[in-house]
Parts: sequence; structure tokens; C-alpha cells
Amino acid sequence: MAAAPDPATEAFVAHRNLLFTVAYEMLGSAADAEDVLQETWLRWSGVDLATVVNQRAYLVRITTRQALSRLRTLGRRKESYVGPWLPEPLLTAPDVAEDVELADSVSMAMLLVLETLAPTERAVFVLREVFDLGYDEIAEAVDKSPAAVRQIAHRARAHVAARRPRGSVSPAETRGALAAFQRAVDTGDLQGLLDILAPDVVFLGDGGGVVQAALAPIVGVADVTEVLGRFTASGVSAEPVRLNGAPGLMLRLGGELVAALAVRIDDGLVTGLYAVRNPEKLSRVDRETPVSR
Repeated sequence: MAAAPDPATEAFVAHRNLLFTVAYEMLGSAADAEDVLQETWLRWSGVDLATVVNQRAYLVRITTRQALSRLRTLGRRKESYVGPWLPEPLLTAPDVAEDVELADSVSMAMLLVLETLAPTERAVFVLREVFDLGYDEIAEAVDKSPAAVRQIAHRARAHVAARRPRGSVSPAETRGALAAFQRAVDTGDLQGLLDILAPDVVFLGDGGGVVQAALAPIVGVADVTEVLGRFTASGVSAEPVRLNGAPGLMLRLGGELVAALAVRIDDGLVTGLYAVRNPEKLSRVDRETPVSR
């Protein structure tokens, strides 16, 4: 008979998806989030559980501290990154979309907004707005006073509100935008895409210096359409999937995955197109990654 798991392991496994989601939303990198979970486990396994009042809060605190440390390292790595840096895409289960706040928080568009926050602001925003932790719990996780955390949360909320997508976006709207791209891939006709692109639409391609991609953001309908035209003329096929809690596309060439595509929609028009091409960031999109809160 197999031995029963010890209480520390049981608690860690029970909260693992939550802890991964906390780390991923703070880092935008699944690979780094997994490293944070390894570090969290090492510290958790040495804790005397008799002294722990709330195991979930304690684990979130360890994860947050490790993620903050990793976030600063990641920031230095991004400074030398070749071309635009995009979050690592995740293939998510359909039920993630049913939790609107969770789906929004892991979306490519929101993760890019979170990139504009300072590390502590990002941690406070994620823990308060997504995971609904109390100010006292957050204060312990980020080594600040509860009063300071309240101020940071207020500042972070205002910062995010000014930059997050405008207007509510339904999955049907996102699917419609991606269907227009898929029709362009299938037929070569870009007119359907032109009809839904905002005048100031931005295309970001993340090749990481490993594969060919635009080294700077491409802005405006004419230039973005030219880039999309090259995509559609290259012979790629498009497969609808769920990326980061929202409809997305996997682009394949000769059966090989070459990009994961997500969109940002504001007031009914596509304002952002995000193509992740760096092979190191596409290693997890062949299987679903559980996220929760």
C-alpha cells in the first residue's frame, strides 16, 4: 500500500494551481513561474506546520516573495532581449473563460498592462484585485505596512484602469476578429481584417532573436496589414484555440507550430495583435495549463 502524502505535500498540491497563477501573473513567464514554485516548495517543506494558521496565505506569501525576487532578475533579462518582449502564452481550459475576472487577469492584453507597473505595484495589484487578499496579508507578502499597501493598491488600480482595454469584450467579439484573420489565411482576402482594425492598431512580434520577427512595434493599419499579408501568403494554417483565457490562434507551417496569436480589442476594434514566435515560449502550448484563484 502506498504511503499517504505528508501534510506539507498535500497542502502544496492542493494550492499548486493557485500558486502557479499568482507567479505567472506577476512574471508573465510560465517557465519562471515553475521555477518560483520549486523555490516555494523548498521553503514550505522546511516550515513547522503547527505554527501556520492559514496555509493558503502562507504559501501565497512565500510565492509572492520568490516571484518578486525573480521579477527583478527578469527585468534585467528583458533589457537585453532582442525585439519586443511578450508574455509566454498558455493553452487554457474552456472553463477559465467562465471566471471573467480570472480570464481577464491572465489575458495577453492585461499581462502587457501589468508589465508597466513597478514590481511591488504589480504584486499588490495581482494579490488584491485578482485574488482578493486582505491588505494585512498583502503587507506581510511584500514587506510593507498595511497603510502603504493601500496607497500602492490605489495607485496601481488607477494606472491599470488608464491602460486596460476599453469597453467590455465578449469571447464572441474576439472569436470574430480571429475568424477574420483565419479567413485571410485561408483565402488571401484581407478585407475582412481591414474592417476591424483600429487606425492606430499595433502589431508586436516576439522572436527573441531566435526566429525572424519585427524588432520594433508596427503601428497603423497600412503597415500592420502588410505584415499580416506576409503571414497569409506564407502558407501558414490557423487553428482556433484558447490562449490565456480567451480565443486565440495557433499558426503552423508544414505542421510545425510557428506562432501563437492573441488580440486586444478596444471599443469593438482590434488595437493590438500579439504574435509569439520565440520557440522557447511555445513549449507549453501543446497542453493545457491549469490556472485558478
